[in-house]
Amino acid sequence: MRRIVGNITWLGRKEFLSVLRDWLLLALVVYAFGPGIYFQAQSAGESVNNAAVAFVDNDRSPLSRAMREALYGPWFQRPELISGARIDAVMDADTFTFVVVLPRDMAADLRAGRAVTIQLNVDATDVMQATVGANYIRSILAREAQHFTTGEAGAAAAQIELVLRRAFNPNGNSTWFEAISALLNWLTTLTVILTGAALIREREHGTIDHLLVMPVTPFEIAMSKVLANAAIVFAAFTASLLFVVRGLLDVPIAGSVPLFLSGTFLYLFAAAAIGVLLGTAARSMAQFALLMIITILPMMILSGGMSPVESQPQWLQYITWFLPSRHYLSFSEAVLYRGAGVGIVWPEVVLVGVLGSGFLAVSLILFRRAVTAAGP
Repeated sequence: MRRIVGNITWLGRKEFLSVLRDWLLLALVVYAFGPGIYFQAQSAGESVNNAAVAFVDNDRSPLSRAMREALYGPWFQRPELISGARIDAVMDADTFTFVVVLPRDMAADLRAGRAVTIQLNVDATDVMQATVGANYIRSILAREAQHFTTGEAGAAAAQIELVLRRAFNPNGNSTWFEAISALLNWLTTLTVILTGAALIREREHGTIDHLLVMPVTPFEIAMSKVLANAAIVFAAFTASLLFVVRGLLDVPIAGSVPLFLSGTFLYLFAAAAIGVLLGTAARSMAQFALLMIITILPMMILSGGMSPVESQPQWLQYITWFLPSRHYLSFSEAVLYRGAGVGIVWPEVVLVGVLGSGFLAVSLILFRRAVTAAGP
């Protein structure tokens, strides 16, 4: 046992230094857990942000002025007044996303109880911004018209009032969820890339044959790469969680950080097992890249990282139970968002450990067979 640990430590040190000398891989890790997560979180497009609005004000009344002033930042830019003849030109030039046309005598017609039609022109090339923004504007203009006619802000004709309370994210800030989602996705992707690329690099450089003539086993070779690359990814992941997600993006973490990091370290072995499996099956870096595309992306989708598992067909949900990433994602959401403790998340931790151990055992067996068959 002491010899095995010593060999793994020596090989792991060699692998660790090899990754540190590879500036391209190192730059990928730094970018992914630094600017990559920050930019992805800040560009979350589930709400309107700084949308350009213009008004064609044919009424020129206190009501029309109140409607313009009701659209303010950070959701909308300060509305500009334009003439009706310029609508097509400014929309074609992508100058404004929304153009509101207020009819003549709008305030007088509302006072008299007559129906009023307001035209909203939308540039729908940006589907999310257009859809959500149009609903914002419609609600705001209706509120101002209601206030103008009744003198009561927010007066409603409906007898049922729906009160919405958001749990764990009161303001519905999409940056919170996008930052954590990006962090977890990069964790899986980079662990697989670094581990698989390490095996292929040894094969392409011919150093795998040198290792085989040394007093080391295929198990020790594979485990050294798993541990070295997992340590690098784990260090970058921890720094990103503390300094980028919680520091720069100001995302609150409800639960225990040590508990979350402990579960993450356990999941790294499951992700590394996939890297070993793909690195064993691929004959070159090009093949490895193709296998990454058809493996990692579906795994992220099926695990609930991009769409809820509940929205998938029932038969497919049964298959996702065998994915460690699904249980790790459930564990992460419970700890980070809801502040769950060990007493709640221990089933997910056990499943990640059991499935990860199974994947790692199969990967090591296949790697040993591949190395033995290719050896001298």
